[in-house]
Amino acid sequence: MDKYLIINTQILPDIFEKVLQVKEMLRTGKAKDISDAVKLVGISRSSYYKYKDYVFSVAEGTNVQKATIGFLLSHKAGTLSRILDRMAQVNGNILTINQDIPVNNAANVTITLDISAMNVELNTFIEEVENMDNVVKITLIAVE
Repeated sequence: MDKYLIINTQILPDIFEKVLQVKEMLRTGKAKDISDAVKLVGISRSSYYKYKDYVFSVAEGTNVQKATIGFLLSHKAGTLSRILDRMAQVNGNILTINQDIPVNNAANVTITLDISAMNVELNTFIEEVENMDNVVKITLIAVE
């Protein structure tokens, strides 16, 4: 089970902030590609790829409002419905759902939800869903 923390960057190695800078440059178009962005911030491509899926930014003074979660689900009737029901029970407001066609009896689903009114911690919710039948894998993709 993954755990997430908010940590003051003053105690972290510079590499984490540089990875965030690369992600921001790619998001805003200030760099044309990853190679360009890593050169501009002074890190290697391998360092970027090593940490890119594990480092997220939360703006100071704001509450986390949205989360994007990726799911790999077995192709069994009712699996997605149970996840959506649980989201509603904890007051998560679904903003988008993207679902791929099942391949080899498994489907990728990406859901972005407003978590500002949730009545459980995001980590708790993720752990609950991870333990549901037919949930093969769950990944927190981003928080904003």
